[in-house]
Amino acid sequence: MQFLAILNRDGGTLRTTDLDALSDFLVRTMERAGHGVDIEIVRGREIVKALERATARQDVDVVLAGGGDGTISAAAAALMNGNKALAVLPAGTMNLFARGLGVPLTLEEAIEGHALGHMKAVDIATANGRPFVHQFSIGLHARMVQLRSRFEYGSRIGKIWASVRAAVAVLRHPPAIDIALDIGEAEIRTTTTGLGISNNLFGQGHLPYADTPDGGVLGIYVAGTANRLELAWLFLAMTLGRWQETEIVEIHECEKATLKIRSPTNRHRCVIDGELAALEKETVLEIHPRALKVLVPDPHAAVA
Repeated sequence: MQFLAILNRDGGTLRTTDLDALSDFLVRTMERAGHGVDIEIVRGREIVKALERATARQDVDVVLAGGGDGTISAAAAALMNGNKALAVLPAGTMNLFARGLGVPLTLEEAIEGHALGHMKAVDIATANGRPFVHQFSIGLHARMVQLRSRFEYGSRIGKIWASVRAAVAVLRHPPAIDIALDIGEAEIRTTTTGLGISNNLFGQGHLPYADTPDGGVLGIYVAGTANRLELAWLFLAMTLGRWQETEIVEIHECEKATLKIRSPTNRHRCVIDGELAALEKETVLEIHPRALKVLVPDPHAAVA
């Protein structure tokens, strides 16, 4: 196979990685496995154009995207419903989509896994047409990301610490959003502190990512109003994969949902795959079964 690696030098852990050494390792590993590889190292602002060039190339079978959540989400959006496969080089903070695909979390092990990987079709979701591979959310998570953006951090640990500080700040003044959510034949009308809609249902006992990336459903997680202690437990339960044990979260699944904001929207935002975005008065969310080709590593294979 012919790989094209697009590495975001501004994204995630790649900011502090020796990209020359990583590129050498990438070339050696792919060539030993019988593949060809071209490498583009770009700035964050150049990612979209680099992906557009990649999708136009007829000689490329796999786009290996390296960077944080924003980079991987942009790559998936560019490759959706196309002939090329996405290979994820996990350089983000949590790497949740990579975890769901079974991609090793160190860069070198991920490269070795992809060198002997196989193609698989997985699902991708959209929010008003914008693709996402992990989650669309409003309320608690969106407010935390908004507050975190005000803090300065230059490393993965720094980002985690900034997230903790932002979470504490959110718990002091939790949001409350009046919504109407149509899920198939049912409609939920409630005031929520947080709503997450995921690309497939999250698994249990681990960080929030889908164990089955081709399950064909949206996961709907609606948190009701709660006191600070209950919300603090919710944050912890989400980290531990135990949100099913919380009494304030309703869990549903569907193929299509329509979210209507009944509260004034001027102070609310949404988060799509970790990136802040404007929250529209109405958002249509859909699952697109097996619309994204990915390269899945073989955990038992080793490059000779």
